[in-house]
Amino acid sequence: MSASSFSFSLSRPGRCFQFTHAITRTPSISITNGLRAEDRGAPSPDLFREEHAAYVSALSETGATVICLPPLEDFPDSVFVEDPALILCGRAIVLQPGAETRRGEAAAIRDDLLRYTDGVIDLNTDGFVEGGDILCTDHEVLIGLSARTNEAGVEDLRSVVESLGYRLRVVNTPPEILHFKTESSLLDADTILATPLLARSGCFDGYRVIETPDGEEAAANSIRFNDTVFVSKGFDRTAEKLDAAGYKVKVLSTSQAALVDGGLSCLSLRYSLD
Repeated sequence: MSASSFSFSLSRPGRCFQFTHAITRTPSISITNGLRAEDRGAPSPDLFREEHAAYVSALSETGATVICLPPLEDFPDSVFVEDPALILCGRAIVLQPGAETRRGEAAAIRDDLLRYTDGVIDLNTDGFVEGGDILCTDHEVLIGLSARTNEAGVEDLRSVVESLGYRLRVVNTPPEILHFKTESSLLDADTILATPLLARSGCFDGYRVIETPDGEEAAANSIRFNDTVFVSKGFDRTAEKLDAAGYKVKVLSTSQAALVDGGLSCLSLRYSLD
């Protein structure tokens, strides 16, 4: 399905964090071979599945329908379903991952996206774009250039995003950060949680930014899902800061995802069908 098949101009307030559905995938046994910038030991597939099941349950408790796809042993990092696709206005955009070992994940998830969303758009590009570099607000899609997302991929995505009623804004992710959302997440339509490093880069001009405390930078990879902000376990000061700011906070363990450079946002594709 081509991008020109869709054209939207009206915005539903809160569509950037109010969701009816989420797609997840059970971790594979091969997750022990997942990509990582620093080897701090291999994740335990059994413990990862326990933590993943708790994650799925927590999203379901918000009232959403959570789809859990079967594991893909040929793709160790496939539990991180956010990277090969983006869902806007109920339409799935199949992306092109920048990591060579992950490029087959886009084709592998396509049939599931056809089944569970309102249609699929295939991104035609010679470049790369990963969902971990994309942060969506009610009106705007922010994309951080990184080692996994390049200018060619972003420019080819631009017309698709604009056809769905969003503006696209390109920002530069500091080179030491893997993905744009490794150090940022959306709290509401106007507020972003970010590390001080990313906040200082000017990425979030026009938004209110709540910064993570020193030593808790990894907490920036959180998710707002309906009325709850989910924060990884071990970042008590961040959780307290968000609670004091008026957010409903729930803590989840992501110890195994963290060993392969993953976090809360990576583990699901969040969207609405309405």
